[in-house]
Amino acid sequence: MAKLTYFYLPSCPHCRLASRSIEELCAEDSRYKDVEIERIDESAEKALAAKYDYWYVPCFYMGDQKIHEGHAEKADVKAVLDRALKS
Repeated sequence: MAKLTYFYLPSCPHCRLASRSIEELCAEDSRYKDVEIERIDESAEKALAAKYDYWYVPCFYMGDQKIHEGHAEKADVKAVLDRALKS
C-alpha cells in the first residue's frame, strides 16, 4: 500500500470537499483508514509545497507521481484511495 501526500489550503472549498470525502469514505469502508495520508497545508509549508509540481489544490501525490489535481468529488477521492490500496 502506498502513502499519499495531500496538499490543501484550509480556506479552499474544494479542499474541504475532498477532506470531507476522505472522512466519509473511511467511515463507509474501513480499508481506507489504512491508507497513510500526509496532509500538507500549502500555506503553512510553502517550502515543501514548492518542491512539488502542481497548480491547484486539492492535489494528491503517490510517491513522486501526481495522481489527482484540482476539484475532487467523492468519486475522485475514492479513485485516489483505491489506487493507493492497490499499490
